[in-house]
Amino acid sequence: MTPVTLILIALGLGLAGWLAGRAKAWSFQKDESVKRLTARPNYHGWYVAIWIALPVILFAAFWSIASPQLVNMSVLASSAAEQLPETSFQRDVIMSEASAVASGRATAVFNPDARALIEPFREAMSRYNMIGLVLSLLIAFVGGAWAFLRIKPDFTARTRVERVIMGVLLLASLVAILTTFGIFASLVVEAFRFFTSVSPIDFLFGTFWGPDPMSNAENPDGSRYGAIPLFWGTIFIGAIIAMIVAIPLGLMSAIYLTQYANPRVRAWLKPALEILAGVPTVVYGYFAALTVAPAIRDAAVAVGISNASSESALAAGLVMGVMIIPFVSSMADDSIAAVPSAMRDGSLAMGATTSETIKRVLVPAALPGIVAGVMLAISRAIGETMIVVMAAGAAAKLTANPFEAMTTVTFQIVAMLTGENSADHPATLSAYALGFVLFIVTLGLNFIALRVVKRFREAYE
Repeated sequence: MTPVTLILIALGLGLAGWLAGRAKAWSFQKDESVKRLTARPNYHGWYVAIWIALPVILFAAFWSIASPQLVNMSVLASSAAEQLPETSFQRDVIMSEASAVASGRATAVFNPDARALIEPFREAMSRYNMIGLVLSLLIAFVGGAWAFLRIKPDFTARTRVERVIMGVLLLASLVAILTTFGIFASLVVEAFRFFTSVSPIDFLFGTFWGPDPMSNAENPDGSRYGAIPLFWGTIFIGAIIAMIVAIPLGLMSAIYLTQYANPRVRAWLKPALEILAGVPTVVYGYFAALTVAPAIRDAAVAVGISNASSESALAAGLVMGVMIIPFVSSMADDSIAAVPSAMRDGSLAMGATTSETIKRVLVPAALPGIVAGVMLAISRAIGETMIVVMAAGAAAKLTANPFEAMTTVTFQIVAMLTGENSADHPATLSAYALGFVLFIVTLGLNFIALRVVKRFREAYE
C-alpha cells in the first residue's frame, strides 16, 4: 500500500465526512427548538473532514517509513533468509533485488540467491499492505466518529477549523526557515570534520588548491587545500565580469522600458527580457562552451594573445552576465516605476530634460531598489555551477587574465562530491567547507539586499 493510495483514501473518506457533518448541521436548522447555529454547516463539515483526513495522512507518512522496515524484518525471520550472506552489504543487495521483483519494479533478479526471497517479500508486502489499510480505515472511523458526535448547535466549529488552518499556514511558513537551518547544520557538521584535519588558516588563506583523494586521510597535507584561488575565481567571474555585463545592460534596459518605450513596445520587450531568467543554466553552459568561448579564443589570437584558452573566465563571465540581466532589470524597473510621479513631473517643470531627470532624480531616488537587485544578482552569479563547469575550466589559478581557464567554488564542490572518493577523506569533506563559506557569503548578500529593499519600501509606501 503506497502512501499515495493511503492519501487518496484519506481524501475520499474526508469528503464523505464533510458531507455527513454538513448534513447533520443542516438538520439542526430544521429543528424548531434550535434558534441558530454557532457556525455555518460548511464549517461543521470541514471539522469532520479534517479529523478524518489529517490523522490518516499523518499515519500514511509514518507507515511509508515503517512498513519497508517491517517487511524486511519479516523476510529476514523467514526460513528462506537463512542462506543469506553474513555481510550486510551483500545481504542488502540481494534483498533489494528480491524486493524490486516482488513489488513489480523489476522483472528478474541478477543474483540467484534472491529468487528464494521473492515469494516471502510478496507475502510480507501483502500482509502489511492489508494492515496499513485496516489501520487507516480504523483511524479514519475513530476520528470521524469522534468529530461527528461533537457536532451540536452551539459547537464552535469555525474557530476550531480556522485554528487548524492557521497551524497549517504556520507550518508552511516555517518550511523555508527549517530548511535553511537544516542546510546550515549539515554544512557546519561536515565542515567541522574537515577543519579537524586541515587548519582553517591554511584553508582560508592558502594560495594553492590541489586536493589528493589518494593521500593519507589521517595526516593530510594542509598546504594543498588553500581556497584563495577558488574564492578569487568565484569573485572574478561572478562578481566582476558578470556584473560588468549585467549592471549596465540591466539598468539601461530598465530606464528605456520605464521612460522611453511606448506601452506596446514595453508589453513585448519586458516579457522577452524576463524569458532569459527561465532558460535552463545548462543551455547557457552549452552556449558558452560551443559559441562564446571559441569566439573569444579566436578574437584573442587575432589580437596577438597566444596563450588564449578555449576555456576562459571571460566566456563564463559574459554568458553569466547575460543570464542575470533580468535580475537587475526587473528590480530596477520596479524601483524606478515606484518613484512618485510628482518628483519626475517637478523636475521636468523646472526645465530639466528627460535625461537629466533620469540621472539626477529618478536613479538616485530608486537607488536602494537598484542596489538590492544588484546584490541579488551577485548572489545568484556566485552560486552558478553549469556555466562554470562547461566554459571556465577546472584550473585553480590566482590570475587576473580573463583569457585563462579558471575555476570557482561551485565547480570544486561538484568535482569533490561526484567522484569515487571516500566520504570521510578530507578531499571530499573540503566540498562541505567550500559550501559552508559560499552559504555564508550568499546569505550575507541576501540579507543586505533585503535590508536595502526594506529601506526602499519605507521611503515610498
